[in-house]
Amino acid sequence: MTSRYGTLDYPFLTKAGFGLGVALFVVGALGQLVGHAVLHPMPGWEEALFFDLELLGIVLGLLSPFVFGIFLPLTE
Repeated sequence: MTSRYGTLDYPFLTKAGFGLGVALFVVGALGQLVGHAVLHPMPGWEEALFFDLELLGIVLGLLSPFVFGIFLPLTE
């Protein structure tokens, strides 16, 4: 019997989504730290890019375990 969403590997998707979120957050945070250390007046588009990476990393890191670890397995 196939599941409702096909053959999804929920543990892998949960870990990969959380890991991607952490990686995006780290890249954004380190980009801002290194950018301000090297380029003292950092351009606005770079500030926005690194801030967006941090924000997307936090959202993905928090939502991925909930969606793939709790919500989708319960709806099958």
